[in-house]
Amino acid sequence: MIEKETFRLLEWQRLCHHLSTFSATKLGAIASSHLTIPKTLSETQKLLEQTKEVYHIETSLNPNWSFSGIHDIGDALERAKLGGILKGEELLNLATTLAGVRKLRRVIEDLEDSPTLKELVESLRTFPELEQEIHYCIDDRGEITERASPQLGEIRQKIKGLRSKIQQTLQNIIQRNGNALQEPVVTQRGDRFVLPVKASHSGQISGIVHDTSTTGSTLYTEPKSIIDLGNRLQTSRGQEKREEEKILRTLTEKVAEVWEELEQLLAIATALDLATAKARYSMWLEGNPPQFVDFQSQENITLRQLRHPLLIWQQKKEESGAVVPIDVLIKSDTRVVAITGPNTGGKTVTLKTIGITALMAKVGIFIPAKDPVLIPWFDQVLADIGDEQSLEQNLSTFSGHIRRIIRIMDALNGSTPIQNPDDDSPTVETQHGLSNSLVLLDEVGAGTDPTEGSAIAIAILKHLAEHNLLTIATTHYGELKTLKYNDSRFENASVEFDDVSLQPTYRVLWGIPGRSNAIIIAQRLGLPSDVIADSQELAGGFSQDVNQLIGELENQRREQEEKHKQAQDLLSKTERFYQEVEAKATSLQDRERDLKSQQEQAVQKMLLDAKSQIAQVIKELQKKGNPTAQDAQQARENLEKIGDRFLTPIQKSRKKSSYKPKVGERVRILSLGQTAEVLDVDETAEQLSARFGMMKMVLPFTDIESLDGKRFEKETPPKTEVKQKTPKVQNNNQTAKTTPRVRVEKNTVDIRGQRVHLAEPVLERAIASATELGLLWIVHGKGTGSLRNGVHEFLQRHPQVSKYEIAPRNEGGAGVTIAYLK
Repeated sequence: MIEKETFRLLEWQRLCHHLSTFSATKLGAIASSHLTIPKTLSETQKLLEQTKEVYHIETSLNPNWSFSGIHDIGDALERAKLGGILKGEELLNLATTLAGVRKLRRVIEDLEDSPTLKELVESLRTFPELEQEIHYCIDDRGEITERASPQLGEIRQKIKGLRSKIQQTLQNIIQRNGNALQEPVVTQRGDRFVLPVKASHSGQISGIVHDTSTTGSTLYTEPKSIIDLGNRLQTSRGQEKREEEKILRTLTEKVAEVWEELEQLLAIATALDLATAKARYSMWLEGNPPQFVDFQSQENITLRQLRHPLLIWQQKKEESGAVVPIDVLIKSDTRVVAITGPNTGGKTVTLKTIGITALMAKVGIFIPAKDPVLIPWFDQVLADIGDEQSLEQNLSTFSGHIRRIIRIMDALNGSTPIQNPDDDSPTVETQHGLSNSLVLLDEVGAGTDPTEGSAIAIAILKHLAEHNLLTIATTHYGELKTLKYNDSRFENASVEFDDVSLQPTYRVLWGIPGRSNAIIIAQRLGLPSDVIADSQELAGGFSQDVNQLIGELENQRREQEEKHKQAQDLLSKTERFYQEVEAKATSLQDRERDLKSQQEQAVQKMLLDAKSQIAQVIKELQKKGNPTAQDAQQARENLEKIGDRFLTPIQKSRKKSSYKPKVGERVRILSLGQTAEVLDVDETAEQLSARFGMMKMVLPFTDIESLDGKRFEKETPPKTEVKQKTPKVQNNNQTAKTTPRVRVEKNTVDIRGQRVHLAEPVLERAIASATELGLLWIVHGKGTGSLRNGVHEFLQRHPQVSKYEIAPRNEGGAGVTIAYLK
């Protein structure tokens, strides 16, 4: 079958073997080594989704995604189905397999977005009762436990007693007849306990001789005194064996009852391990998931930086040379691609890379190429690669190629042509009638007369252009290069060749035919000039002109690629520079924010200290009971001193520099430590435009300084100072009408958002702290009013509260209550 030949030519089995090394179980390894190629796109899509979902689990490093305990129980199930009896170890493997698959199902059920895996395990049954019963009867060594049945427990106790009695009897014999023994040990022959008796002392210990040594000097004798005990022990052992067999048969019958469900479980476990192997292999290849395109409907094939998976294996596992990636870019109106170039230039590897990539995509393996990976789904991948010679059949290379191409054409004629994607009926689009296959032909038409071979190659490719979706062929025939210019369905490609080193670069160039390098190589290698001249004349001037034109196109392409690379490098450097500038700017902003925060904290501390000292002045004034005008004057002077001490440093700290940059001025950029020229100044937005080298930047005033060190500092609107009113006083004989209502931190408590029962202890502590100040400001907020009502009830019954009232509107209104303390 030509498809199987293609798998052999593409070395598909090697890839399957590599894949099997990433499986976790024997089941997965077998399935990986014998991959089935899906027949429909929907099957492939399902396999690909399984790989993607397991890939997500693997990259998330889920510790519960493990195939530990899962075994290949297929043979055991088959024997149970046919009425055989399973061994204890086989039953134990079945139980651990049930537990392992159940654990995997739990992981899948906990996933948020894994519909394909959830569908796979939807009908899965893991029979926990059967698993528990097996573990109850079978221990971790695969042996039957005494608790498996009461009868078995009694028999084993009996056996234990008989063994103990036999041992004791033999030890007594050893002590009495030590001189008659070769060694004072008890051994066994044929499940019977014996002593190694010297042949010369055989009459001293009578009994049954079960064996003799090689020299005949030792007789392994079962003493007469334990023969009856030995017979009873053998009988008990037979009873034990029959009871164990009965237990195993019972368990096996329970397995046989559900063998169909267990086979399904085994198939699901295999599918999960196969998907895991594909995901791990894809990750190891650094691959990307393929996206299947409709190549016939104007969707191009795009495989950038594509690498052959078998060459990646050689590079990583066998330490061979680095893999040279290729770009495969084929337009949708192309039906045949002719790849030309020198021998050993990579043409055949290119064919194999494209072919094995198409097969990998069909089975759901990621492709080792740059994302996005755009490739059609082919019904068949058919190839004629390498020499096909047979001495037995007397076939030449040409005959072997032609025979295989005939089989390829027969396979194309038997395949289903591409259908209209909008129509479910099997009606074929007669306009195209193309077989949805990928055909790979290596050195088409080679091995015979060049003129006839070229004609046959052209005819074959034209036939395939009419009947197949995509054909890629390698050739040495120059006539095939011209097909593109007469038929839009043809495209040229070539493998690059370095004229200087006379070595191929293994790069594939699309749209450019390969040059004939024979004369150039011969000239570089030293062939006489007259021979070179004759060969050039015989080859014809037109051929040389074409080669020269192709060479110039290759040079232009290399120049464009070099410029593109330089542009990419420049872009990369620019992005890196931008990131550095952005990082420095962010760092500067962070330092500025930290500095501002420290300044604010210092100012806040100074304000708190000032408030504390003001409260002390008020407290001393209140202690005097009836303050006089002299006392009030003294208090005012004290407040002014406090203001001089604290407000002056704050006001000084708020004084800003009047420096502002001007157009044309040279300034220093603080975040970069570089000098720039000011191009434009926006005082409203407090920013400027500056030129730094070849770049223009917009910077805030705060990120620059003059060359003599002057900096701009943003002005902050001054805060309105709250003037402290000196308490009103009366004559010496009169008392103050009201307690001075000065609000400080010590006599303010904020209970917003708290429940009443939680706020009461807070209020109790606040009242105790503010008693000396005479009043307490309680900030409870407006809200529904329930907290305010609770506060009022608490104050009404509190012994230290003389009265309370809602604060004035400008001091909080209904959201604040002022409590007057006794």
